[in-house]
Amino acid sequence: MSSSILHITNGDSTTNYLKNLNFSGDFITWREMLCEGKTTVDVGSETFWKTRFDFLKTSYSISKKKFIDFTLKEYRTLCSKKESKEIVLWFDHDLFCQINMIAVISWLKIYRKGYHISLVTSSKPKDSNKLKSFSELTKNQMQQLYKSRIDLSLDDIEYADYIWQLYCSDSPLRLETVYKFNPMSPFIHLADALAAHLQRFPSIKNGLNQIENTILETANSHNFSSKPQLVNQLLESQTIYGFGDLQYEHHIEQLQKLFTSFDPVKLSRKGKKVLENQLNFYGELRNENSYLGGAKKYSFLYNNQSERLLQITS
Repeated sequence: MSSSILHITNGDSTTNYLKNLNFSGDFITWREMLCEGKTTVDVGSETFWKTRFDFLKTSYSISKKKFIDFTLKEYRTLCSKKESKEIVLWFDHDLFCQINMIAVISWLKIYRKGYHISLVTSSKPKDSNKLKSFSELTKNQMQQLYKSRIDLSLDDIEYADYIWQLYCSDSPLRLETVYKFNPMSPFIHLADALAAHLQRFPSIKNGLNQIENTILETANSHNFSSKPQLVNQLLESQTIYGFGDLQYEHHIEQLQKLFTSFDPVKLSRKGKKVLENQLNFYGELRNENSYLGGAKKYSFLYNNQSERLLQITS
């Protein structure tokens, strides 16, 4: 494993795991969650980082110091790493990782033109029917994934960049027609992740999106004594999103009017009516500053029957 390789990973756990397994080379950890909040297409620009900090500060109370120390310093280190002969991307199958992945590739397309770029991504081990994240794999499985990494062609890089541009556009309507039709793509998990993304727009049935409905369903079908128990169950069952506890706690907070208690966890009468599609909660959730990529979350509705989006015209 040549030291002239630069590994860009999906998180600190992967970076630390690779180092513990004695993978040689330099490591950059991409510390962002671009699947949440507003994004702009120009990855790494001053506008891009300002937009991201504004979202993280407002939604997750991230301080400027933490943002600089945790994210920007690592990005600046990436900018300085220009000597590597090969850049290896390590991104899992979930929505969280896949959106970060296409953003990184979009950046590489501009700033590392002509470099040898390859991809390592999640797969099902021979003894399992379940996709496993890197942290769940053994040393041998990780080394095998690395050996079978996919070299990205210029067309692959252009395709990932195009999907990123659509994700950052003010309308997701083109994205829903494009993402399904590239069977030769090496990004084998991208279509499922984008399907999950589109279901994050509010449902036409009750104004809640797929994640929010799942939170209510999970709360209603279990007897949780505390909010952490609810969050833990969501972390175990909702693997397509790749969210951590912070994301689920944020989403639960938006729905607190639909609960009477979190100790124990109990839905309110209104919460049960919303869950049963007897009441539409869209009006109470609508927020003009809520974005998914470049699109306003509440400017579109998801039709569960047709599995298509509808644009709301004012």
